Amino acid sequence: MNRKYLPTLYIVILAVLAGSCSRSGGGELIGVKRERLKTNRVPHGMVLIPGGTFIMGQSDQDITFAQVAQNRQVTISSFYMDETEISNSEYRQFVNWVRDSILVYNYLQDESYFLEIEGSNERYIDWSKVSGGKRSLWSSRDQEVRERTRQMFYQGEDRIFGKDELDVRLLRYHYEWYDLRAATAAKSDPTKTRSDFIRRDTILVYPDTTVWLNDFSYAQNEPMVEGYFSHPSFDEYPVVGVTWRQAQAFNTWRTRLFENHQRSRKSGSREIRQPYMLPSEAEWEYAARGGRVGMQYPWGGPSARNAKGCLMANFKPGRGNYIDDGAGYTAPVYSYFPNDFGLYNMAGNVAEWTSSTFNESASSFVHDMNPTYRYDTKPGDPQSLQRKVIRGGSWKDIGYFLQNSARAYEYQDTAKSYLGFRSVSAYPGVDPMND
Repeated sequence: MNRKYLPTLYIVILAVLAGSCSRSGGGELIGVKRERLKTNRVPHGMVLIPGGTFIMGQSDQDITFAQVAQNRQVTISSFYMDETEISNSEYRQFVNWVRDSILVYNYLQDESYFLEIEGSNERYIDWSKVSGGKRSLWSSRDQEVRERTRQMFYQGEDRIFGKDELDVRLLRYHYEWYDLRAATAAKSDPTKTRSDFIRRDTILVYPDTTVWLNDFSYAQNEPMVEGYFSHPSFDEYPVVGVTWRQAQAFNTWRTRLFENHQRSRKSGSREIRQPYMLPSEAEWEYAARGGRVGMQYPWGGPSARNAKGCLMANFKPGRGNYIDDGAGYTAPVYSYFPNDFGLYNMAGNVAEWTSSTFNESASSFVHDMNPTYRYDTKPGDPQSLQRKVIRGGSWKDIGYFLQNSARAYEYQDTAKSYLGFRSVSAYPGVDPMND
């Protein structure tokens, strides 16, 4: 061997030995170091809500004498929250994903639309061949593809003027989750296995557009039924007609969408994110207050107007008067001023689903750290257990229901023209207040 290469060879050998010693820890307990992941990047469209303590409950006189929002000091951990309500455009991404998946799996049955993962039996849809501009299957010039695609349209007597219209009854999403609460409660039962606590559900995902007629018997809302979800001019308006279970399915899909994208990236650039979910009512109220103490509304209070006399939210300011706030029905999700946390429309526009089950006396028994009351209904349960808390008031509500503390409920399988949602995700790491 040429002597001039020996020093370089020695350096390489020493480097290898040093690396092996550092990995073994030299016999010391050093812990397992995982690859450094970018865990604290704020998710797209969300804002960070720093944890804190606040007085949860009514900030004004209880004019209904309902006594369902008693004052209590609680603490909330940090979390991310959507800065706006989920829009029609965002929810349509979910609907289109379900639509395209069903088309590929059930109707095309063509292996060329799948990607196989090396070293496993799993396969995934190659979305570059399914959607996106000129490549969209729905605008394909391939006659066979067009014929198979038409099978997802209304057929026979269900067609009007022979138009090709998507049969939304086909759009079902299957999702699964692990019931942590049930599993924890039964952890001492040796007869139970993990599969006993895996829950599964299959649900129609297309929003119920008929809510615009169902909610108002004597109102000419046919144009809203026809166009609110489908017309491009409503893209940035909040989605409505979505049940609590549909919101749950959306969050499951949103979580998997991100996870699958991260799997396709190089290991050094992956992010880890907590699952998306509906906020608890305590999280929602804490976020709505925006760090303000004892205020009635997200912008402060006590008036619904600012110093210039402009209304601060989309609601019903007077009998028979919906338009003085600038919107007759809903308004675009970025309308009006955000609160001090940067959240839009935490009062008015559409009321919002929470993950909490409604119980009139919940404030008397929930914990004072991240409080919530949650009950997953089972077949045959009474309707009283199917009530979910909604918050924020809506475009059709009077000012009282816009207050930060105002509690109401809807049944989890109902859809309304004044009810939408937004998502949260737990902050993954050290509390930003202590960074």
